[in-house]
Amino acid sequence: MGMNETFDIAIVGGGPVGAALAIALKDSGLAVAVLEARTEFAARDPRALALSQGTRLILERLGVWDALAPHATAIETIHVSQRGRIGRAVLEAKELGVPALGYTAEYGDLYQALATGLPDAGASLITGARVTAVRPASGSGLVEFEQAGMARGLSARLIVLADGGKSLPGAVKVKDYGQSAIICTVQTEVAHGHRAYERFTPAGPMALLPLGDDYALVWTTANDLVETRMGWDQATFLEALQASFGDRQGRFLAAGPRSLFPLRLVTAREVVEPGLVRIGNAAQTLHPVAGQGFNLGLRDAWWLAETAMDYPCEAYGGAEFLAAYCKHRRRDVGGGIAMTDILVEVFANDLPLLSQARGLALSAMDMLPPIKQAFARKMMFGVQAW
Repeated sequence: MGMNETFDIAIVGGGPVGAALAIALKDSGLAVAVLEARTEFAARDPRALALSQGTRLILERLGVWDALAPHATAIETIHVSQRGRIGRAVLEAKELGVPALGYTAEYGDLYQALATGLPDAGASLITGARVTAVRPASGSGLVEFEQAGMARGLSARLIVLADGGKSLPGAVKVKDYGQSAIICTVQTEVAHGHRAYERFTPAGPMALLPLGDDYALVWTTANDLVETRMGWDQATFLEALQASFGDRQGRFLAAGPRSLFPLRLVTAREVVEPGLVRIGNAAQTLHPVAGQGFNLGLRDAWWLAETAMDYPCEAYGGAEFLAAYCKHRRRDVGGGIAMTDILVEVFANDLPLLSQARGLALSAMDMLPPIKQAFARKMMFGVQAW
């Protein structure tokens, strides 16, 4: 096995979060390696991502927002309601003095924008690298991988898992919601006007996110209904969607190809251990109900880079360095996970008393600007935002 290379930081996973970390470390003078299992930094993924206003600011600092901006659609209003019950809240960018509450972009476009910044980041980009073992240790750890049929390895002061945790199977805990998300684009009779919807139904939440001239639909579906809904012809699908969502956007006119993703809460048992840090989906994979997944992961990457700038490389992977990173992230990550999980559990049912309480809570938030603004700021900038 060839093990001739030594780095300060090895990033396992060159997806959007791993790429963002590498770019954030540009000009740091650190020796950084990015290991990506695919042969190129590109992805064809039909998912649309909700990007917060805070995420836009980070992408601007990384120098990649200009590449993404032509493909991103601003969200200026978010309408939150529950189907068939009282109560609703409307969040508006103009009330908060920001150009947008967030943006919608396709995963592939986001990844491409980040990938364009990788060549200038100064990192060693190792593609076609299938990681077979990660052996972290305080001081220097080892990453073993296969590339072009050959066993290779490298050592690093700090190993960062940004690949969804595949490198260390079994090191996560999983809460299965028994649901999957059906996603596709849909055309509506009424133009979206940069308005997004979060609609809670007894079967689970559904979201419409403005994307180009259409909407990106995320329709939460119980697993025992998935096969039926995926098999519907377009007319049946649109009819059922209309019945579930209502007519706030007029009629649903057409739907694009459907894709399916299981919905689970996956969290690492240990986000950090000597010589190793998990970020993004390697640390936490969230239900899409609040659109926080990538935003939380990007903040992981940003604050890990900030922490790295504050310490000498000899300290990477040590107790003091890891404690400093955790201090930055504990409240944001814990609050984001809790908020998302509570929304799923509290809103995905049709209990009459609970439905009334939810409606009153939504109405109260809508009528009390300080509460609404505080909630909106946390959605835009993280739970730690005031």
